[in-house]
Amino acid sequence: MSLLTTLARLEAVRSGRAEPLATVRHRHLSDRPMVLVPLTAAGESGAPLAVMLGTDRERPRVHLVPQPLNRTLRFDFLAGLAADLLPYLESFAEDVEQIEGSEKDPETGEKTQVFRELCSDAPQLIVPNGAGVQHLALLGRSTRFRRTAEDAEPGPYPAPVRVPLLGRWLTHLTDRAQVPGTCLLLSMTGLLARHWATGQSHLEDQHLAARLAWHAPPDGLTGAEAAERAESARDDRGQLLHPPAGPATDPQFDEAVLAPAIARYDAAAAALRHAAEQGDEPAAERARDAVRAAVGQLREALTAVLLPTWRDVWHGLDLLRALPPAGHLAERWTGDRWSYTGHRDRLAAGEPPQPRQDDAVTAARKLAQREREQARLDVQEALDDPLAMAEHRLAGEAFTGVVTEVVPDYDTSGRSPKPRPLVTLRTTDRPHADLGREAHRVRGFPRPEGGAGPSAQKAEIAAVDQAAGTITLRVLSGMGRRKEPEPGSLPEPGEPVTFTLFELTVRQSAPLPDPDETPWTHGGPPGAAPAAGPSAAAAEEWE
Repeated sequence: MSLLTTLARLEAVRSGRAEPLATVRHRHLSDRPMVLVPLTAAGESGAPLAVMLGTDRERPRVHLVPQPLNRTLRFDFLAGLAADLLPYLESFAEDVEQIEGSEKDPETGEKTQVFRELCSDAPQLIVPNGAGVQHLALLGRSTRFRRTAEDAEPGPYPAPVRVPLLGRWLTHLTDRAQVPGTCLLLSMTGLLARHWATGQSHLEDQHLAARLAWHAPPDGLTGAEAAERAESARDDRGQLLHPPAGPATDPQFDEAVLAPAIARYDAAAAALRHAAEQGDEPAAERARDAVRAAVGQLREALTAVLLPTWRDVWHGLDLLRALPPAGHLAERWTGDRWSYTGHRDRLAAGEPPQPRQDDAVTAARKLAQREREQARLDVQEALDDPLAMAEHRLAGEAFTGVVTEVVPDYDTSGRSPKPRPLVTLRTTDRPHADLGREAHRVRGFPRPEGGAGPSAQKAEIAAVDQAAGTITLRVLSGMGRRKEPEPGSLPEPGEPVTFTLFELTVRQSAPLPDPDETPWTHGGPPGAAPAAGPSAAAAEEWE
């Protein structure tokens, strides 16, 4: 946790309200997000109990498992979820745009022009908290390898046809969620935590209702008091007014409401089986009515638990939409669109499901990608948001000041002199400004409506006078190719400027070999079985 975040949390404790950590919205929000609130059975982290989902806040849909221990009912639940979720995920696959590029011929080495399809938009799933993302990952892992009745060897307990496809999509979305800055799958508590600080711990922030209580506490209550009420307030039946849905259920709800409802269903289902075995049609019809009534009561109870969290997620979206979008959102969302398009193409090509465990090269590629995207995200957020840049200034990684003097100077060591002007600025910051250290001046900022992004001007620190509060930098680039700096390429005296001690462009990581070229110690030859799923190079191409 950065110093600025710590200060914001302390200020939230003092003020009793959530304090801003950003001046702009750093995550893309779809015009038509799919909100998904899952519930799991107690003691069974991978056993689904119910889910509420939809793109319309006024018309949510609920799927439930009347008996979570029944494998057939669990598959029926997954089939219903797939029938609801897959059309949304696949609805973005047809509207595409053609992106021009080039590729090198492996034989001649010549570059040829190619066009690739890029989906114009992509889906976005939003769950209440990080535990919801983990639950979807478990569902994906447990379903993408399931055999169906259409397989050559379906085996016992074949899954409905669309369930493995749902598992592959969930696995892709949850894998992509591990990449910093991506927005295909987001948790609402994570979104709020990036933009506001509360006076409670990160663990307490995972309770969505408690976190939202800090944003608008009732009159006469502080954020802490409102959060405590949201966590613990109960009705006259002893049930929570704001169930966590995280995705675990409240133990008192399990004991007083859920267990009796499941027991009624079990009794009705047992009576139906007995009547069917005896051939007693009137008794069977009464048992069917009892089963329907038991399912209806269970649906009513689970809907009451899910609805408060459903409303909280949409309320969080309203808070986030009130912030202006950051300048680099479109660029990062384009990366998500490439990821979605690549997975669409892999499914269309008939490639096998993602492997249970990545080979060494694929794992290294994923790790390198996540490190690279984290560095890129830190830079982009600093360029988009003064509060994010302030964190770097407090850490001594950037400084802002006012130019006091610009002195022309030249490098005469080469054939022709090159301009190397000296820029002096006065600053109250205390950066780690060692002599000769590389610095980068940010020139211009991207606008939310688009336009050119910022360009960097490379410099080096030539002198530091801590007593006077001045820093002198020698500008090395960004002045044009003439013998004299181009007009406007240098700051003027009195102009505020910002320099960073980190690069504003992220370097690519070193290339990695193909899996079949790695040694046997890392899963390669000799005699290594090929890993299921897309090759590392193919996955990297679209990510």
